[in-house]
Amino acid sequence: MRNVMGSWPFVFGFFAVMITWAIANSVFTLGGPRGFDPYPYILLNLFLSMLAGVQAAALLIAAKRADGISSEIAVHTEHNTDDIKTLLAENTRLTEQVKRQTDLLDEIHRHLSGGLNDEGFAPNGRGVTREAHD
Repeated sequence: MRNVMGSWPFVFGFFAVMITWAIANSVFTLGGPRGFDPYPYILLNLFLSMLAGVQAAALLIAAKRADGISSEIAVHTEHNTDDIKTLLAENTRLTEQVKRQTDLLDEIHRHLSGGLNDEGFAPNGRGVTREAHD
C-alpha cells in the first residue's frame, strides 16, 4: 500500500479523479440542477478523509517496520564490530610474534655471519661453510 500510494502514478491518478469529480459535479446535473454531490463536495470530502486515515495508518505501519529493521541491523552491526575487534587483536598479536621471530632470525644470522672467516670456517676450526650457512 505504501509503495502504491507513494508513487507518481498514484499522485497523477489522484489529481485526475479529483478534477473529474469537480467537472462532473459542476457541469453535469445527474442528480438534479445541483449535481450528485453539490458544491462543497461533501461526499468527496468524506472519501478524502477516509483516504487520509488509511494513509496515516499505512505510514505508521511502515515506520514501525522500518524501526524494527533498523534495530536488527544495529544489533548485527554491534556483534560484527566486536568480532572484528577480536580478529584485529589476534592479528596484532600474531604480527608481533612474527616480528619477534624475524628479529631473532636476523640476530642469529648476524652471529653466524660475524663468526666465519674468509674460508668459510668458524674460528674454532669447525667446518661450517658459507654454502651450508646460506
